Amino acid sequence: MQYDRTLLRRAALGTGDKNPAAVARRIGVGRMTAWRLWHGHGTASATTTAAVERAYGVPSTALVKPLPADKATA
Repeated sequence: MQYDRTLLRRAALGTGDKNPAAVARRIGVGRMTAWRLWHGHGTASATTTAAVERAYGVPSTALVKPLPADKATA
């Protein structure tokens, strides 16, 4: 599973957060965690997912998507 970076970015930009550093500050995570989410690398813990939902109002079920079949087996 991975985060839908497009949806996360749209939600973040809607609040004025223009980069991973701003996301990190808003949701209270490390810059590398925010960078991975911003670029769609991997997924987040339940705590981070809840923080994203609180900060941006986007349900975690809308943000998480399955990996493409070719990447799921790699």
